Amino acid sequence: MNYYFVFFFCLILFASQAQDTSELEKRNGFKDIKLGSPADSVKGILFKKNITELKEFEAKLYEVNDPAYEKVGDADIRQVKLKVYKGLIYEIILTTRVDPRIMMGLEKLYGKAKFNLRHETYSWSVPGKITLVYKGSPKEVTLTYRSPPVIKMMYLDKNKKIEAVAEDF
Repeated sequence: MNYYFVFFFCLILFASQAQDTSELEKRNGFKDIKLGSPADSVKGILFKKNITELKEFEAKLYEVNDPAYEKVGDADIRQVKLKVYKGLIYEIILTTRVDPRIMMGLEKLYGKAKFNLRHETYSWSVPGKITLVYKGSPKEVTLTYRSPPVIKMMYLDKNKKIEAVAEDF
């Protein structure tokens, strides 16, 4: 009888600390900036420069300057950057001051984060759909939302180019 009680208690404890990936999937980004959506749908977007992502993909880096993205609750957001491939947002990068309320808010919303010791980051994810990575330093916090479907599209486009070259031989 005691084994059932311990098992049931452990199950409840595990479930209460699990990630709620449904909320992360539903939001699919930061405020009204949605991953996989066209970049020109974001208010206050400013082109910064062309970039090479992962040493091989041509992409664009944008900055967002709009009062709607300057705060999360009472916490100030220093900077919002977007990485865009073929007009679609595949990465949203937020930079804020160190504020413990941010991590507490994320864990309240998405559940307990997974800690990556190697990179010293916390993360939440919906496999194949969205990832959110929290990385802190003594001066600032960086939150990075990524869209695996758009990143997968990058690799598929690369494979199509390789196949086109192979067919020319």
